Amino acid sequence: MRTKQEYSALLQGWIAAAVPHLSADCTRLHAGDTAAQYPDTVAGMEGVIRLLWGAFPLVSGGTTPPWYAQLVTGVRHGCDPQHPGYWGDVGDNDQRCVEMAAFGLGLALPDSGLWQALSATEQDNLVRWLSQSAEVAVPDNNWHFFPVLIQLGLKCVGRGYDMAVINRHLDAIEPFWLGNGWYCDGHGKPRDYYISSAFHFYGLIYSHFMQDVDPERCLRYRQRAQRFAQDYRYYFTTDGAAIPFGRSLTYRFVQVAFWSAVAFTELDVFTPGVVKGLILRHLDYWQTQPFIGADGLFSIGYAYPNLIMAEDYNSPGSPYWALKAMLILALPEESRFWRAECEPMPALDVHHPIPEAGQIVVHSDGGRHAWMLMSGQFDKNNFVNFEQKYSKFAYSSHFGFTLERGRYGLNHAAVDSMLLFSAGDDYYRGRRACDSAEVTGDWVRSEWRPWPDVIVTSWLMAQENGHIRVHRIMTPRNLQCVEGGFAVNHHHLRSRLCYGDAVTLETRYDYSRLVNLCGNRRASTVTTPPNSNLLFAAPADIPCLTTQLEAGTGWLACYVSADPGAVRPMPDDLTFDLATSQLTVNGKTLTLK
Repeated sequence: MRTKQEYSALLQGWIAAAVPHLSADCTRLHAGDTAAQYPDTVAGMEGVIRLLWGAFPLVSGGTTPPWYAQLVTGVRHGCDPQHPGYWGDVGDNDQRCVEMAAFGLGLALPDSGLWQALSATEQDNLVRWLSQSAEVAVPDNNWHFFPVLIQLGLKCVGRGYDMAVINRHLDAIEPFWLGNGWYCDGHGKPRDYYISSAFHFYGLIYSHFMQDVDPERCLRYRQRAQRFAQDYRYYFTTDGAAIPFGRSLTYRFVQVAFWSAVAFTELDVFTPGVVKGLILRHLDYWQTQPFIGADGLFSIGYAYPNLIMAEDYNSPGSPYWALKAMLILALPEESRFWRAECEPMPALDVHHPIPEAGQIVVHSDGGRHAWMLMSGQFDKNNFVNFEQKYSKFAYSSHFGFTLERGRYGLNHAAVDSMLLFSAGDDYYRGRRACDSAEVTGDWVRSEWRPWPDVIVTSWLMAQENGHIRVHRIMTPRNLQCVEGGFAVNHHHLRSRLCYGDAVTLETRYDYSRLVNLCGNRRASTVTTPPNSNLLFAAPADIPCLTTQLEAGTGWLACYVSADPGAVRPMPDDLTFDLATSQLTVNGKTLTLK
């Protein structure tokens, strides 16, 4: 039995460590000296308000720590246009509109300690500041939900709210709906865990507090979240880790904010014990990771402080967006959630295709390892390290992925789970935008062009202990080609076995294996610089297969396997017939075309 007090104390410790870094008037948090794309004054405001995503549920749930008064003081001053610390008027596409959304939750939660603590004048100041969000333009993406949450909060404290504003923004979101539980972040934008789970987090909060005035939409949001839950559970391992993939990874355990909203709104998907197990195992996993600095502040990075993977919109206070996962603290101790014992996830299929997201998710090693095969995605906004975050062939809860550290040289090129090409100059290109992509029960197939006149068709096929990759390459000129498996910690390496066209790397904790099935390729290992991998700071070793491609049409195929523990065997009957382009495995023959 895991208690509410344990996680309440955890949150209080996190916020208490941040409080000494507040400005004298409590309107801004100085969490570091790095910068984001918006001014430092806005970044400081962001840091304070993001603490409130955890503080509001904590207080609503019955615990009011001494430092809460300082956060309320920050709100008083930040919303007062006559105060030097005023958070400022809001313009179009303004980061302040994002941060305002926390007040939607704070005003909606009963006894959150905010509205009651403000004088009539201070309440008017807060309402005036928040109401600016009704008139400004926002990017055509998940930001549409932020003005909606603000209107929701105003309704819950009896202030005027505008249903026309709500309808305008929620209607704008509808084209992002892909079906079967999944959203994208605008037309043609990527599909990742962060975006879809965020839409459902906000949608469940909306459905909880707006049922009386918008029942049809609230029901639709709850039904969509129920469907999403059936896929999203596959992202998590039995020990609580999740698959890192896509942008905004510095928000870390926001990965379970969706499940916290499921618990808070009592969405009927799994038993309270299953949902509690998902959330608390994940929070426990993060307590084993060194992402908190010596000063007690959350760092930018993933498993450890790492600015290399930061987005342009990550300020030093941005990682506290993770505190949305602590919505469970608003639930009373006598709730079904907190009275339940943690239960394991219901039985999961080994392979789980998600066509709407372009993925096949795989659970191996008894559920200790979750990984996915990806169709490849692209966004012209060109988020930092976009190819590495969205376009690799595979992403893993245990092995993470590496980030590019430079344009020159293979060791900088983040070759893990990628097929890279070079025109002989040591500059490498891999999969970015795809001409086409599909997911079936058998494979993930994508067609892509590293150059406009070079066409690659890739098939990725999941197996219980690994996956198969087959590539057809049509090139008008000779190219150097290298393909990588999963990356392992160089400092943990115990053995490196290269034999002809296969390589196996074994560490003290896991292994990574790459076996050539077609094409004249040579086995090798690439070692990346430190701080390249999301999960460990040490250099990474990546098993590779290299070759020189001649002009014309050629085929490459390989078997990829990586798991915690000992090396697992390949399928006995795995063959690829170059003459017929047929793959045979486990008694099944597939024709690739």
